[in-house]
Amino acid sequence: MLSYAQKQQAAEELREKFQRADGVLVADYRGLDVQSVNTLRRALRAEGKGHEYRVVKNTILRRAAAGLSVEALSGHFQGPIAVALSYGDPLGLTKLLVNFAKDHEIFELKGGLLDDRAVDTVEMAALAALPNLSELRGQLVGLLLAPAQKLAVLLQAPGAQIARLAGARHEQLQKDGV
Repeated sequence: MLSYAQKQQAAEELREKFQRADGVLVADYRGLDVQSVNTLRRALRAEGKGHEYRVVKNTILRRAAAGLSVEALSGHFQGPIAVALSYGDPLGLTKLLVNFAKDHEIFELKGGLLDDRAVDTVEMAALAALPNLSELRGQLVGLLLAPAQKLAVLLQAPGAQIARLAGARHEQLQKDGV
């Protein structure tokens, strides 16, 4: 059992993390075995974008969320609760947790806060269907480079035609013996 000072320290630590986080998702992990939770944690670490998954007492959660935008989620702080935090790509975290919830029916997402906006499970599922940040960047770069590539091809075409014409003329002159 934690002492009062330890609870205060844990709440302050969590409060600081809430202030830095771009995304906070709340889930009911009741019934998950340790192996499944470790699989989820490994997947979050493998993502490499600053995601964190913590099981926290509800009293500490309420104390840490007091006065912050995360307080909007306090209605979900009942029963065994896990909190997932994202410090860079909240969409990537949402995708991971939604996919994990699909694979593990016991794991239930309750709600979340993405960029200080409350989202429910329906919105999380819709967001999980979107491409993540790196995929969007790749698509944007492709769109930006496409006109330049087309222009390069168009500019090369007349030169290639002249080279073929010169090659054909050269072959014709050789046939004629000139």
